[in-house]
Amino acid sequence: MKFSLLYCFVFLVSINSFAQKTQVVAAQNSVGKLQASITNKEDSKKQLAIIGEGIKAVELAEKDKKTTNWPETWAVKSYLSSYIAVIDDNQSNADKYFDLAKTALDKAIKLDKYQANAELIKASTYNINIKKQTEGNLAYNNNDFSTAFELLKQVSDYFPNDTTLAVNVGICAQNIKAYDEALEYFKRAKENGIRNPLVFQNIANIYASKFESELAIKTLQDGLQINPYHPFLTNDYINLLLDSEKYDLALTAIESSIAVDKRSKLLYFLAGYLKQSQQKNNTTAELAYNKALNIDQNYFDALYQLGLVYINNANDALKKKEIQKFNSFTNRAEFTLLRAHEININDRNTIQLLTEIYTRKNQLEKVQDLKRKLNEF
Repeated sequence: MKFSLLYCFVFLVSINSFAQKTQVVAAQNSVGKLQASITNKEDSKKQLAIIGEGIKAVELAEKDKKTTNWPETWAVKSYLSSYIAVIDDNQSNADKYFDLAKTALDKAIKLDKYQANAELIKASTYNINIKKQTEGNLAYNNNDFSTAFELLKQVSDYFPNDTTLAVNVGICAQNIKAYDEALEYFKRAKENGIRNPLVFQNIANIYASKFESELAIKTLQDGLQINPYHPFLTNDYINLLLDSEKYDLALTAIESSIAVDKRSKLLYFLAGYLKQSQQKNNTTAELAYNKALNIDQNYFDALYQLGLVYINNANDALKKKEIQKFNSFTNRAEFTLLRAHEININDRNTIQLLTEIYTRKNQLEKVQDLKRKLNEF
């Protein structure tokens, strides 16, 4: 039987096309075998052997003029390559296939107009992001925050509900002074329910640096709702309220904190200071300063402010011509400020107050001695 020349040509082309299609099918079969291997929890060596067969087949398919334009060719290649990138202990080989997987994925997405390979593309994208996370974490641990930021922000965008990822991206952004991005990812973590007080602190600090104090205060309030009386959040909250001159809110926060933490000399001091400076209530201020001094008898700030309380009381008594009370408060002020001076002998304000007290008492030698100290500074 004779074949015409044209028939032979068509037959040969059909054989070749069938062969290339067979390579794609072989590669797809490797994907199925790999899935079974994963389900059976076989070790990475067996899985890499299965993938190797599929890689050989798909490389032949991508060289053919017809199958190189099939989306399944590139979807399979991307998936198999991305899996190598994730499980291969050989870093060089893993990196090689990581790059190949990204290139193949781009081609697969471009060619897959009808989304026939959506599951493979989804799996490849997942594996690629897992590899990016591994590389990003490595850079993070090596303090290469710029590289870590670029990699981990992509992974966080893929896994937007992962709060740990979002926080790590925020920390990287802070370290490279990309504060807008840091705020974006810290807020992502907050919106997805993170409880870590550090996140609320960081968000508030960024807002404060932008002079958006109301947003900073609201953030710390949110943090304290989740972490009641947390010392660092409470401290930041009180300081921010003081900086924003919201003294009534600050005093309320301080007194609430004292109810929980009765051993904080700073809280008692701040309570006394606000009662003294804002409410002009020297009596309650004195009580608060004394409680701070019961915790630390050498607390300079409390001693200095307590000395001021006694001076103010002495001045009030003098206006009322209550000489006995005037002398009593003046003596208390002298005793208290001398203790403060012993602790910090170079504090000019303390020396000036003592000078005024000794001037009132007409103890001129002490006045001259203190003035000499001031001139030495």
